[in-house]
Amino acid sequence: METTSILKKLRDDMNKSVDYTLHEFSTVHTGKATPAMLDPVNVNAYGSSVKLKEVAAISTPDHRTITVQPWDKSVIRDVEKGIIEANIGFNPIVDGGLIRIPIPELTGQRRQELVKTCHSMAEDGRIRLRQIRRDANDALKAATKEGLSEDEQKRAEKEVQKLTDQFIEEINKHLATKETDLTRI
Repeated sequence: METTSILKKLRDDMNKSVDYTLHEFSTVHTGKATPAMLDPVNVNAYGSSVKLKEVAAISTPDHRTITVQPWDKSVIRDVEKGIIEANIGFNPIVDGGLIRIPIPELTGQRRQELVKTCHSMAEDGRIRLRQIRRDANDALKAATKEGLSEDEQKRAEKEVQKLTDQFIEEINKHLATKETDLTRI
């Protein structure tokens, strides 16, 4: 395998890892309502378990409320039950054909717990990046056995480390932003 293809795969995998970490960050509730807060919710409707966004429109009319409007009114109780069973700390209120979810104010202690959760998510992302780096370095060593020069391998390993550092820094920047959002009162 040529170094350019190894580096391209590395970059693609690292982008996916950072995107996944950012998605994880988006599920942490900062006191401001976002539709992504309901991503973990599954609904038992029509005889199977489906994601909430597949059976309802989710919107945020203001920064303290999420509204869920099922496309089929017959599943409104199933949607309410799914939100409660997801155990994400929300108490849905059925209002006709609409479900309103008020977002509670975060306490200082809860904010600190969420910051710790975000740090854990960021560390998981950094671990994934280091695993991807290790895989790329292993691929470079294998390529050296197949004819890649050692100089080219060393140059590529430096590039791998440079990319790893860049992606880790990107995760750290997003973590700092999320931490600021959580601790801001």
